[in-house]
Amino acid sequence: MRYLTEAYIIGALKQGRTVEQFLGPVGVPGPLGVSYVEVRPVNASYEVYVHAVEDVGHEGFLDLGEFPPLDADAGGEEFGRLVAVAEHPSNAVAAAEEATGAVRERWVNENIVQDEYGDFVRAGRPSDQSPDGHPWPTRGARS
Repeated sequence: MRYLTEAYIIGALKQGRTVEQFLGPVGVPGPLGVSYVEVRPVNASYEVYVHAVEDVGHEGFLDLGEFPPLDADAGGEEFGRLVAVAEHPSNAVAAAEEATGAVRERWVNENIVQDEYGDFVRAGRPSDQSPDGHPWPTRGARS
């Protein structure tokens, strides 16, 4: 099973593991890119980062962490944009969902977001919905 239940999301974060969600294509109009969100434990809190990277991948190169930032000229950090910090993992996940349009049913363990991107590439990079038919999160929430 690729997607985490809420209990597994919270459990992973409490154990010091990051959870992520692929958010789909961004950058229209403009350079094409993709976006994903991560919640990561840091000391006694949880940080939420949104990443917008150039869509330079292919079936043999799926590591989103290696892609260049979509808008390097805007002063954005290569690591991503911090959008929230929370004291409790459930609050961090809720903040991530509110800030990005992410949905509770589509969180994955760290690095599985590459598999999500791979599905996107193999499906021909659909702009209207994910390869399994779910609509992409609201684009305005991810910019």
